[in-house]
Amino acid sequence: MNLCIDQGNSRTKVAVFTDDGKLFNHFIYKSFSSDDAGKICDLYNIENSILSSVVNIEPAVLNTLQRKTKRFVVLDHSTPVPIRNAYDTPNTLGQDRLAAAVGANAIKPNQNLLIIDSGSAITYDFVSEDNTFVGGNIAPGMKMRFVALKNQTKKLPLVELGEKQLIPLFGKNTNDAILAGVVRGVKYEVEGYMRTLQKRVGNYTTFLTGGNAAYIMANVKLPMTFEKNLVLIGLNRILEYNLSL
Repeated sequence: MNLCIDQGNSRTKVAVFTDDGKLFNHFIYKSFSSDDAGKICDLYNIENSILSSVVNIEPAVLNTLQRKTKRFVVLDHSTPVPIRNAYDTPNTLGQDRLAAAVGANAIKPNQNLLIIDSGSAITYDFVSEDNTFVGGNIAPGMKMRFVALKNQTKKLPLVELGEKQLIPLFGKNTNDAILAGVVRGVKYEVEGYMRTLQKRVGNYTTFLTGGNAAYIMANVKLPMTFEKNLVLIGLNRILEYNLSL
């Protein structure tokens, strides 16, 4: 069994993969500790592990994974990956972005790919049909946009998304105006990238992941593939690639 850990800004996603690359189980933690790592390693008889983090990693977690698994990989810019990375500054590239790109490429190799990750930030990354991570863009996520409107103005309220909220074209009150402005702004942003890419490269596949993906899926009517575990799939592919070297 392989253990893959994706440590983000607000939560840690963890998955256990079988030797043939199938996702066996997955978990979400608000705070991931060395005790959590140890329990999973013991319960699933973990042999190999990989960790990607956009925050500081607890030394105790590192120590536990090093002790409990035969091969432990901390994903950074020097880690070998199974696609070519053409980013000018690989040391500044978020490892979750790279892992998502590898995950999409593992599912759809030798194809043009647009990877949209809608989390704390929204990232738009492109992998070309020759299996090269070309680059991408970073924009504020939905929650960040709501908070910015509240914090950077005198009177605007903080608006939060509801689970099944209908988004009007134009708001008739301030709450709806903010809601529509943010959600529809993201909708038009996504559609703009997708239509521009269609003109530039022709055929391509869009992968969507991240905590706010449902709102994009509900409002964007262009074809896309939702994969909530895309980063974890990519981490497992990177781990297997390093085991093969």
